[in-house]
Amino acid sequence: MNDLAPLLTPEGRALLDEVRDTDPAQELAVATRLRREHPAELVSAALGQARLRQRAVVKFGAEDAGRMFFTPNGVEQSTRASVAAYRARRMADLGITSVADLCCGIGGDAIALARAGIRVLAVDRDPQTAAAARANADALGLAGLVEVREADVTEVDTAGFDAVFVDPARRGGRGRIFDPEAYSPPLSWAVSAARRAPRAAALKIAPGIPHEAVPEDAEAEWISDGGDVKEAVLWFGTEPGAVRATLLPGPRSLLSRGLPDPAVRPPGRYLYEPDGAVIRAHLVAEVADRVGGGLLDATIAYVTADALHPTPYATAYEITDHLPFNVKKLKALLRERRVGTLTVKKRGSAVEPEELRRKVKPQGPHAATVFMTRVAGAPAMLIGHPA
Repeated sequence: MNDLAPLLTPEGRALLDEVRDTDPAQELAVATRLRREHPAELVSAALGQARLRQRAVVKFGAEDAGRMFFTPNGVEQSTRASVAAYRARRMADLGITSVADLCCGIGGDAIALARAGIRVLAVDRDPQTAAAARANADALGLAGLVEVREADVTEVDTAGFDAVFVDPARRGGRGRIFDPEAYSPPLSWAVSAARRAPRAAALKIAPGIPHEAVPEDAEAEWISDGGDVKEAVLWFGTEPGAVRATLLPGPRSLLSRGLPDPAVRPPGRYLYEPDGAVIRAHLVAEVADRVGGGLLDATIAYVTADALHPTPYATAYEITDHLPFNVKKLKALLRERRVGTLTVKKRGSAVEPEELRRKVKPQGPHAATVFMTRVAGAPAMLIGHPA
C-alpha cells in the first residue's frame, strides 16, 4: 500500500498545511484534536510527514521541503540540493539532455537535473520511494521532464539516454555498507552501466572509497559543502584518471597534478587545515605547494608555512605557541592568556576535545584554537587563532 496516497488527496493536503509547523512537543495534543474530524491514520501520516519535512529543510531548503514528500530513508539518504544542483550543472555543461537516474530515491537528483533542463527517467524499485519521487516532481512543477518508474534498475534499458546517474544504496539492515561490492546494486554493475552510456555517466559513492578501487577510466571527484564532505563521484566520459576536490558553495575545484608528498618541516608561523574533500582526494600536496609549506608530520594532513597565502582549499591559522603535549602547561598558558572560548582540533591524537576542555577549564574574555597533533612523530600542542 502506498502510504502517501491519502496525503495526496484534497483532505490530506489541507491537513498537511494545517500541521506544517507543529512543535514536536505539541504533537499529542494536536493529534487528539484533529482525530475528532479526520481519520486517525491520516492524522498520523500527516504529522509524520510534517516531521520529515522539518528534517529535510537542511538539505532542500524551507521552500522545497515544505512542498515535497519524504520517506524516513529518503530524508536520510537523499543528496543535498546544493550538491545535486552542482552535479546537474556539470551534466548540462557536458551537453547532456537526457539522463537515466537509477536508484533515484525520493528524487533529489532528478529534481536538480530537471531544473537544469534535462529530461529524466527516475527509477527505484521501492514502491513508496518511487511514489514520493513522482509526487515531488509534480509538487515542484517538473512532471513534464521527470518520468518515474518503479522497477529493478538492473532490468531498465538506458540506451535512449545521453547519460546515466547511479546512486546505489549504501545502507543495509546493519547500517552503513563499506564494501562497494555490497552496495545495491554492486559498484561493478554500476560501472558497467556507466561504460555503456553514450555520452557520460556519474556514480555516487561513499567518500571513504579506497583510491585503488577507482577504475582507471574514471574521473574521481570528492565534494564538500560548507566544509563537510558529502560524497564522492566517479565520472565517465569526462577526464579519465583525473582526481579533483570540489568545494561548495562556489564551486571551486582543485585538480591533482601528481605532486609527491610534501616534506616534513618544523612548525612555521601558519598552520593550514585542508578541506575534508581535499584530504579525501589525496590533494594535500597541492595545497602545500600553493602555500609554500610542508607537513608537520608525514602521516597527518596539517600543512605548515612561514607566510600567509589565503586559499579556498584550506583554513589558515596563525600559530602563537608550539609546546610538547602537556595538559598542565596548556592550562597555565590559557589561564595566563585569559582564554575562555577554546576550540580544540585534533589529528593523530587520542585526546578527546570535551575531556580536554574539562581539564583545562578555560575562563576569560579571549578565544584560542589548540591543535592536538604530532610534530615529526612527537605528541604536540599548537595554539593559535584563525588568520
